[in-house]
Amino acid sequence: MRIRIEGRQALRGTYAASGNSNAAIALITAALLSDAPVTLRNVPNTVSVGVMLEIGAALGASVTQGDPQGVVTLHAPHVVARTIKREYSAALGGTLLFLAPILARRRQARLELDYAVSRLHPHLTALRDLGVDVRVNGSTLDFSANAWQAREIVLTQMSVTATAIVAMLAAVLGQHTVIYNAASEPHIVDLLTLLTQFGVQIEGIGSNLLTIHGHGGAEYTCAPASVTLSPDHIEIGSIAAIAALTGSRLAIEGTRARDLRMIAKVYERLGVHLELEEDAVYVPRHERFMPSAREEDVDVSVESAPWHGFPSDLIAMATVLATQAHGTTLIHEKLFPNRLLFVDKLNSMGAQIVLCDPHRAIVIGSTPLQGDYLDNPDARVGLALLGAALCAEGESVIDTAQAFNRTFDHVLDKLAALGAHIRRGE
Repeated sequence: MRIRIEGRQALRGTYAASGNSNAAIALITAALLSDAPVTLRNVPNTVSVGVMLEIGAALGASVTQGDPQGVVTLHAPHVVARTIKREYSAALGGTLLFLAPILARRRQARLELDYAVSRLHPHLTALRDLGVDVRVNGSTLDFSANAWQAREIVLTQMSVTATAIVAMLAAVLGQHTVIYNAASEPHIVDLLTLLTQFGVQIEGIGSNLLTIHGHGGAEYTCAPASVTLSPDHIEIGSIAAIAALTGSRLAIEGTRARDLRMIAKVYERLGVHLELEEDAVYVPRHERFMPSAREEDVDVSVESAPWHGFPSDLIAMATVLATQAHGTTLIHEKLFPNRLLFVDKLNSMGAQIVLCDPHRAIVIGSTPLQGDYLDNPDARVGLALLGAALCAEGESVIDTAQAFNRTFDHVLDKLAALGAHIRRGE
C-alpha cells in the first residue's frame, strides 16, 4: 500500500491510545497455560495480534472476540498440537512464545524455523539453563521439558521474549525460580500480572530480578482470569512527537504516566515538552524546538537502553526530532545493529545527518525538511518517517505503508481524523 502525505498541517483534537500490541502477543500465548477462560481487554486490532489468535486457535484455543471492540476471550481446555510450523515462525517472530504453553502442558514441542538458529542464542541458553533438552537438526528444533524444584538463571540478554518464555515455564513447571537480568517492560508486567491470576506468586514485578513460586509441575486448576492491557507507550511517544513536529496542540488519552517519564525526559532535551497526567498527555504547540539553556545539555546525546531506559523503538523518532532541534545531537542505538540505516531517507529530505557507524549518528539541526519518496522498512521506523513527512514542506509518498497495521491499531485513520492529510492508494 502506498500513501501520500501533505506536510505542514496541524493536528487538532484528542488522540485515543491503543493497547500494547506486544502485551497482546505475550498474553495470548499465556492464556494457553490455563484450562479456564482468559479474557483480555484493550486488545489492539493489529495484523500481529490476528496472527497470534489464528495460531492459538490452531493449537486448540477457542477465540471469542467480544463487544465492545478490544475484548478477546481465549479458552484452551487442551493444547492439541506440539509443533510451531514454519509458516507461523515466518509470519511473526513472537510465535516463539508459544513454546512455553506447549512445553508446559505437553512437555514436548517442535519449532520449525524460517530464519537462522543463531538468532535464538539467548532464548536457547535460557531454556537449557532451566533443564530443557534442546535438540537442533538444521532448521528444526525439538524440546523436552520436565518439572524442577529450584533453579537460578541469568539471561545473557535482557530479552523480552526470553523473559516471557522463562516466566511462563517457571509458573507451571518450576517450584522456585530466580531470574536475573530479566526484562521489565510494561508488556512483561502485563504478562506477570496474568500469571499471578493462575495462582503463581511472583516477587519483583517491574524489576530486573524475578522470583517465581510456581506449580512445580503439579496438577493445578485455574479460575477464569481477566487482564486489561497496558497502553502502547511506543505509539503514545510517537504521536506526541508527531504533534510537536507539526506545531499541533494535542491531547492523548488512555495513557499511563509511569511508562512515559523517561520518554518525556529525553524529548525535553530535544526541546519537546510534554505535560504528563496520570491517564493523559498534553502536547502544547511548539513554534520551534529549543533545548534547555543548562550547560550540561549542550551537545545532546540520546541513547537507547533496556527498560526503564529510553526505548530503542523510539530511536528513529528521536532522530527526526533532532533534525528540528537547534544544535548537534548524537543518536546512539546501543541495543540493535542497523536501526539507524534509515537516516539516508531523512538526508534525502534535507536533513544533515552523519552516520558514524551502524550504531551512531550525528544530527545537525535545525534543518527544514522537504517532501520526498520514502520506502517504509517497518512500522516503528515508518512512524518516524511519517512524522518527518508531516512536518516537511510539500508532498511525500510512503511505500509499503501496510506495515503500520502490523503493529499499530489504525494509526493512519486516527491521525487523519485529527487533520493529517493522508491519502491511500494513489
